[in-house]
Amino acid sequence: MKPAKLILPLMLCAVAFGFKNTPNSDKWEQLFNGKDLTRWDTYIGPDLDDKGKPITGTPIGLNTDPRRVFTIVKQDGDKVIRVSGESWGAISTKKEYANYHLQLQFKWGALTWGQKKGQKMDSGLLYHSGGKYGADYGAWMRSQEFQIEQGNSGDYWGVAGGMADIPVIRRYEKDYIYNVGGMMNTFAEGSKAGRHCIKGGNAENPKGEWNTLDLYCNGDTSIHVINDKVMMVLYHGRQMENGQPQPLTKGKLQIQSEGAEVFYKGIMIQPITQLPVELVKQ
Repeated sequence: MKPAKLILPLMLCAVAFGFKNTPNSDKWEQLFNGKDLTRWDTYIGPDLDDKGKPITGTPIGLNTDPRRVFTIVKQDGDKVIRVSGESWGAISTKKEYANYHLQLQFKWGALTWGQKKGQKMDSGLLYHSGGKYGADYGAWMRSQEFQIEQGNSGDYWGVAGGMADIPVIRRYEKDYIYNVGGMMNTFAEGSKAGRHCIKGGNAENPKGEWNTLDLYCNGDTSIHVINDKVMMVLYHGRQMENGQPQPLTKGKLQIQSEGAEVFYKGIMIQPITQLPVELVKQ
């Protein structure tokens, strides 16, 4: 481990403060048109049994959705994306993105399936996605995960070779929790710390209410924000290619189906040239 010496002054207050989102509305690109998924692809992995083991090992595949895992429905007066969670997979943008501010809203449904039945509601935003479909768990591309899970929204997972450096403190034997003044650790599959880092706060609204997620990416740094509160800052985002780490600064966006019903709306993105500096709300 090494001290987090290079953390931007902006981040010194990240746990105590939240960002005031003051985007330029003229620059927003709507990723969901409120009608259909024409700007997205779907990918669904192999059918799983109730223990999460593949039944046949054959994926449902690309842009084939016989169970209607991904549909458009009406919720609270708006057309939204419903992810049933019945099959493991994702919708992914057709385009790649770099240096951006992404914002979306999500709300939990009621259904859980398979190995997730009766467990915490689970989904996720996978960013800087690329490479082979189904590289992770037969369902997702290599990426960085902004966890969307009941009570754990804002956590980080490295997916299929995604990795990052995050300042953390230790809890118990294997839990690493984001802390702006903590020791820098590398999170990746096979690393000493593993590929999962726990968020540094809790800002998720009660089940049944909409939550706002903001993701800021600039260069190889990213910031996870839930309901205007910083959950985590990640540095030196990279991926393993042929046994060597390479920068990971752009890619597609994936929204997971992972055993739970969840609704998404207001998915939009705008370019940025630097990370935000205006902080409010102690």
